[in-house]
Amino acid sequence: MDVTLQKKQKMSVTIPREEYEELFELRLRYQYLKQVIEQDIFSPPPTRKSKEVVSAFRKTKRYSEEFLRSLERGLRRSSHFAA
Repeated sequence: MDVTLQKKQKMSVTIPREEYEELFELRLRYQYLKQVIEQDIFSPPPTRKSKEVVSAFRKTKRYSEEFLRSLERGLRRSSHFAA
């Protein structure tokens, strides 16, 4: 179906809710990937202090103590981070 639209013409389209949610999720994924690609993904982290990193994670109160301990162990093993 060919549709010709004039500039600034508003149009409504009705689609099933499931399709809307799928399209919305795809849009969010696209925006996230675009943001990641635009950033310098190979730049070093802003700090080399593992305690500072763990402290920042702990402050969010979103992570379990088990995860935080695992993060600490991993950072201690990393050659990039200092204690």
